[in-house]
Amino acid sequence: MKLVTVEHDGQEQAAFLTDHGVIPLTQLNEEANTHWDTDLFTLLQNKQLKNLRDWYASGGQEILSALPALSVDYVSHRVLYRQPGKMIGVGMNYLAKAIELSGRPPEDDPVIFLKPDTSLIGSGEAIRLPDGAGQVTAEAELAIVIGQTCRNVSEDDAMNYVAGYTTSLDMTAKEIHARNPRFLQRAKSFDTFLSLGSSLSTPDEYIDLPNLKVETVLNGEVIHHNTVSQMIFSPAHLISFLSHVMTLHPGDIILTGTPGSVVIDAGDEVECRIAGLKTLSNSVEN
Repeated sequence: MKLVTVEHDGQEQAAFLTDHGVIPLTQLNEEANTHWDTDLFTLLQNKQLKNLRDWYASGGQEILSALPALSVDYVSHRVLYRQPGKMIGVGMNYLAKAIELSGRPPEDDPVIFLKPDTSLIGSGEAIRLPDGAGQVTAEAELAIVIGQTCRNVSEDDAMNYVAGYTTSLDMTAKEIHARNPRFLQRAKSFDTFLSLGSSLSTPDEYIDLPNLKVETVLNGEVIHHNTVSQMIFSPAHLISFLSHVMTLHPGDIILTGTPGSVVIDAGDEVECRIAGLKTLSNSVEN
């Protein structure tokens, strides 16, 4: 099942992404006499996403195929939701990236940091380069959306807590971080320094998650790419590890690390491309 957040009838709302277009949940409720919450974060908070998946699998897909749809190319796609509870970044989660940043193999545990909700933008919105911050980099990453509250979960059980996956771009003020590793949080926290995709694919869309490719794209050229199988810490490990540090709630976001970063300048266009998800694209401006 694939969902997107779009702007429709003057509001940002969740919609199904189908083979024949986009069907907002408000439209589904009106035409099929259903009663789903109409924004994705509320769906997650109210534990409706699993019910929506069950509905989709047990006849809902056929109902959607009979409804009129909006063209994918003529709707305004927006960030999945604006104020997640937590957005947790994972640094240096591919070996090549770890060596690039630190000059040595990774530590035994993941490097983690938090992104403030004031840093959050969506596809089509501009990344703004802060005055005096020096070079800024962008990193394409697979993001995990948590679907239910989890605390102290095992690695074997961790993937049962995933609502789905989306695209993300994580920005860093590279020169600030380079001055002192302890400045990592500041380097990651500027406004517009996290872009989150508009589409969410549920886990059943990825029967071969380890071979899923993540690409960092600058001005139309793929600069870095790698697969989930090449992560140092797998998605299941990250969820389990983080759940032993903090309780994870529905709607929390985990950024799983990047295959590589690119330096961005005003006038650039940077993208995160992941199969099965709408491409996340942002312009860059001063």
